[in-house]
Amino acid sequence: MKITYLMFAKTLTNISANETLYFTPKQLLYFLDNRLRKKWKQSLTPLSLVVSYIMFGVSITVILGGVTRAFLPHSFIVCNLIYQGIAIFYLFKSRTSSKYNNTTRQASGRFLKILGILIIIVGTLVSILINSIPIFCTVIILGILSIYLGNKWVTKVENLPQKFLVTQSYVDDLLKEWEAANGKVEKVLPEPKNQIKPASINPDVTAYSFDRLVVCDSANIAQLLIANNFHFENNCAILSINGYPQSIFNTTMKMLRRNPNLQVFTIHDSSPQGVSLVHHLRTSEMWFLNSDVTIIDVGLLPRQIINNHREIFIINDSASAKKSKELPLEIRQNLTKEELKWLNAGNFVELESFSPQMLIKVLRSGISGSLNLTTGDDSSFLLVDDTGNDIYVVESFG
Repeated sequence: MKITYLMFAKTLTNISANETLYFTPKQLLYFLDNRLRKKWKQSLTPLSLVVSYIMFGVSITVILGGVTRAFLPHSFIVCNLIYQGIAIFYLFKSRTSSKYNNTTRQASGRFLKILGILIIIVGTLVSILINSIPIFCTVIILGILSIYLGNKWVTKVENLPQKFLVTQSYVDDLLKEWEAANGKVEKVLPEPKNQIKPASINPDVTAYSFDRLVVCDSANIAQLLIANNFHFENNCAILSINGYPQSIFNTTMKMLRRNPNLQVFTIHDSSPQGVSLVHHLRTSEMWFLNSDVTIIDVGLLPRQIINNHREIFIINDSASAKKSKELPLEIRQNLTKEELKWLNAGNFVELESFSPQMLIKVLRSGISGSLNLTTGDDSSFLLVDDTGNDIYVVESFG
């Protein structure tokens, strides 16, 4: 399905919240992919499925039935049954296809069940009229199979892995073409740059500290939050686990360590690296080794994916499965069996699959919810004991 000029323009407007928020190239990829899926979903409405089913059914039955009627008994009925089998196979493949989202998969499942019932009712009447036991048996088998496949996967289509319908290079080329014709898109962020040389900061500023620190598992997300002034609006420092922004990292950490009441918020991919973030902060001299600082894990955690019914883009990769199985015991013991199973299967979700607006909203909500810790109301947080320190996990993501 082609990405049109209007679709690209609308995507740029929506992802930037009417050109008020910065976004990453990867977020643009996810946004465009989602738009394509929605258009695909619109083309696969129940009415379109029924119309396509009837049109192809009549065509195949009439054409093949007419060709084979000279040597095949009940040729039209047999050819129609062959078509029913093909239709069941197609709907089943749609039910489990990585090209579709959960809504489309569920629609295919419902249609499978309806089709199975229709095959049994209509097929039984036809087999009685022509007095054919073989056709009756075939009808019953096809009908039960269709209903079974529709029911079997009803609880398994949620959170199935997906594949991109377009590539990052294709989206980058589209962006270049757009900018050549319409001027530079100011809100798209470049790759984060490593600035090793320490920045010059006024001593009066370094005398103060921050009440909060947000630690990201990637420089891309840290850059996104900083570019959108999250640190100013929420009075917090923002750093990535690899030290971005490098030019102020050491100075910022010195300022943070002055505050005995510091709260640390982590935001990360739902991946082996992401779920290791809190452990790394606790055990690294570069961060908070031998410190009793409060850490609140906003996510993204596998449990937040598993229990979430949104349309979440899940990727599956063998390398991620390998990393998951190599996670140390200290990290694995803070994950449920269901989460470990999900990660061990190679599943992961990137923060960049969410819009800038959503990420800011979720992180802001996590910071606001941390006030519950001081009032004793921890209903929004799950307390996890890790090496004797308190770590709070936000139970939902958005």
